[in-house]
Amino acid sequence: MNKYLIVGLGNPDKEYDNTRHNIGYMVVDELVKQINEKNNQNYKFISDRYAFKCEAKLMGRQLIIIKPTTYMNLSGKAVRYWLDKENISLENMLIIVDDLALPLGTLRLRLQGSDGGHNGLKNIIELINTSTFNRMRCGIGSDFHKGGQIDFVLGKFSDEEEKLLQPQIAKIYDIIKSFVMQGMDITMNRYNKK
Repeated sequence: MNKYLIVGLGNPDKEYDNTRHNIGYMVVDELVKQINEKNNQNYKFISDRYAFKCEAKLMGRQLIIIKPTTYMNLSGKAVRYWLDKENISLENMLIIVDDLALPLGTLRLRLQGSDGGHNGLKNIIELINTSTFNRMRCGIGSDFHKGGQIDFVLGKFSDEEEKLLQPQIAKIYDIIKSFVMQGMDITMNRYNKK
């Protein structure tokens, strides 16, 4: 059976719920919700080594979906552990991450790239020793004054921002289904449209 590691980056404490930096958590929460609804299942996240983990099946593929609990800056610890433990190849991994460089609500799939100044991606690249891995960058915008980046990233989405985000986050089930069934190239061609 093909096995996939889907990783939503974020921070585990309640104070970070619904913050821009935790959009990875929000996306994988939505993924599990949609898998349950569309397939009449009851998959749940449980606390496990370095992560909240949910094992789910989608179109005959096994998904290991994690939300690292190592805090953002040490995300690579959880990613490396679960890649090794579940014996998952890098091409079957997708990292979901917030991105200041993209407008709010924009989704971009990529096969590789730098960390772009993101500490979670930086730690993953260091610990798995490559920057060639699939990622989905979720735009959070950059509407902050000079020196205000940390407060902005750790700030909560407004109601208006959430309305803008919802249609994009709602696509996650179809994006992951495409990724596991048809691969990253086809998925990028389909979903990286403006």
